Amino acid sequence: MNAKIKQKLLSNEAIVVYIILLLALIIGAVNPTFISPATGINLLRTMLVTLIFALSEMIVIVSGGIDVSFPAVSCLTMIATIKFLLATGIDSVPITYGIGILIGATFGALNAFLITIIKIPPLIATLGVSSLTSGATLAFLGTKIYTDLPEKIDTMHRISIFSYTNPAGNEYSMTALILIPAILCVLIHLMLRHTMIGRGMYAIGGDIQAAHVVGFNVAKTRFFTYILSGILAGTGAITYMILMRVADPKVLMGEEMMVIAAVVIGGTRITGGHGTVIGTILGVALLALVKNNLIILGVPTHFQTFVVGMIIVFGTSITSIRAKRIAEQAKI
Repeated sequence: MNAKIKQKLLSNEAIVVYIILLLALIIGAVNPTFISPATGINLLRTMLVTLIFALSEMIVIVSGGIDVSFPAVSCLTMIATIKFLLATGIDSVPITYGIGILIGATFGALNAFLITIIKIPPLIATLGVSSLTSGATLAFLGTKIYTDLPEKIDTMHRISIFSYTNPAGNEYSMTALILIPAILCVLIHLMLRHTMIGRGMYAIGGDIQAAHVVGFNVAKTRFFTYILSGILAGTGAITYMILMRVADPKVLMGEEMMVIAAVVIGGTRITGGHGTVIGTILGVALLALVKNNLIILGVPTHFQTFVVGMIIVFGTSITSIRAKRIAEQAKI
């Protein structure tokens, strides 16, 4: 029992929690107003879309792959969807999400085809799809930034599940869109832990040959993983468009490294076979906390990227060292 407790207290997720608490105490000491419901609301709003993308990336990495195409796919999804809605006059949130999911699933299937059938390495395949998709968005859909969303879709960002008014009279509302990543976290957790397809993802990421020998269908599992990843990317794109009230063909480009870093900081091994939804949530929360509050600590803007980079290197190093120790213990 003591060994299990010790293992939990020294787990990667626990270490991230310690870092988050330490940062919160430091920031709170510098600015006492940090410790308030308003901070929690702002943090959750900052995490909202990033967490959807992180779930998309996490399941791919768990299965031994990687996907750097989701920002480009998401940008194309936003522009293609808004152009279709404006051209047809459709004003429906379910249809909007349906279009986003369909586009995301299509590109997820393309990634799976290139990786599973053509046998292109995941990084190269998704990098190619990213370039192809980004170029197609600008060449065929245009460079226009859309801010004129249909009325019903536009009003979605104003729906809140609760609000908080601080002593100064400022109101902070928690958007109902937070329910989307919350529900997705529960569903992905249940899938990974309690279904054969989830076990297959871990098995393939851990040892693809062993997974094949014990009976997992590697091709089908990979197709499912990348299609699901695409669906999550499409969902994240539509959520971003509604939350920010804009569809921009380039706004999410470059987000892949920060998302991958959050996933790895949360304990997902970049080599595959290990990762949790809880760890991913914590990794996203840590980076969101740092990015949102460095200015409170007096860190100049031009140093913030450096500090975030240091945390990424530190966090991923811990994960790498722990993975190496576990591998060495397994050989003894």
